[in-house]
Amino acid sequence: MRIAVVNNFYPPRPGGSAHLSQHLAHRYAEAGHDILVITATYGDAPREEVRDGVRIVRIPAWTLPKSRLSANFDIGFTISPSAKRRVFAVLDEFAPDVIHQHGQFFDLTWLSGWWARKRRVPTLLSIHTRLETPLSRFNDFVYAMADLMVVVPTMRIHRPKLVVMDILMDRYIDRRYRRAITGKVAIPVGVAPDVMRGGDPADVIAEHGLEGRRVVVSIGHVIPQRSRIALVRALPLVLERFPDLAVIVIGGVYHDEFLHIAKDLGVEHALITTGAIPQARIPDYLAAADVEVHELEGLGFGTASLEALAVGVPVIAAIEEDNFLDFRIADGRELFITPPISSTDPRADPSALAGVLMRVLEDPAAAREQVSANAQRLIEEHFTIERVAQRHLEVLAEMADGRGGSRGIPG
Repeated sequence: MRIAVVNNFYPPRPGGSAHLSQHLAHRYAEAGHDILVITATYGDAPREEVRDGVRIVRIPAWTLPKSRLSANFDIGFTISPSAKRRVFAVLDEFAPDVIHQHGQFFDLTWLSGWWARKRRVPTLLSIHTRLETPLSRFNDFVYAMADLMVVVPTMRIHRPKLVVMDILMDRYIDRRYRRAITGKVAIPVGVAPDVMRGGDPADVIAEHGLEGRRVVVSIGHVIPQRSRIALVRALPLVLERFPDLAVIVIGGVYHDEFLHIAKDLGVEHALITTGAIPQARIPDYLAAADVEVHELEGLGFGTASLEALAVGVPVIAAIEEDNFLDFRIADGRELFITPPISSTDPRADPSALAGVLMRVLEDPAAAREQVSANAQRLIEEHFTIERVAQRHLEVLAEMADGRGGSRGIPG
């Protein structure tokens, strides 16, 4: 097959969807398919290159001004008449059998969907972020209007099949997009376990002065959906028991409320913020960690958490046991689940989180022994990039042949 992979985010830009789309593109190429990646420019990355058998074309982009609505995130948009001409020309030249898009609110998804409608090419769309937030009614309303007035109309142009990664995404799609798509297919996020294994903690320990300290690692850009606020509010209790605790937040800080709260609570001395770092350094931080904590808003379970499970690091998360569509997880078996504030507020309760943290940090070796083997087995059975890429290829082949998905989700 000739597969076009489209994502405004693609390495060297960091981020979960960027790395997932790269891993998938490489696996598609390794399986013998012709692959074109269309993405937005980022830094000094070349406008066009061939890497590991994948042709990458970067469309000139401008950065959305930082604001609370964009979570102060550096989102690159390409939309312009010249971008349309370039995207259409590149796709006409490549003539894909099917397009795998990433991100429903990106303009490259809209442009490639427009092209696909005109050329009668099927599209598979992976949605990585839900346009909703429990933290602000105003922002949530704006996001809902953006879905209704922008995303849904653009989806109706090419009517993609949507990849559903977990139960929360399934519910979201049914609420927002049900009538604008051709169907859904359940495929979880994929990770490359070997990429994260074998880290050396020595440099991390020396750089941050971690010798003899308990270490909490919190991976992922700080945005409202990963705010770290519950973690900071849990720290006063945890620091009473472990005064030398170090909490390392890895990722760009696009929402800094947690830092102000930490200062107010007098716990800022325990926080270390690294900013965004190359993916190649993440294994070293995981190797230095006693526990990984960042999924605390009750909004799902992402790539960074799966990667921590893959290397056997204990993970604490606010997650439902039926989060994944095809199987269940259990508290204390694959990871440690921290309770929500209430039945109507899925965010982690800070006091309960403090209790879970202290139990894990009391004997980190025992906590690792309790969950590590089960966590790594879960990843190998369901989440390796090889398994996930193969499932994507099955669906893409069915779509290219005009047969639709054979293992879709009803509705």
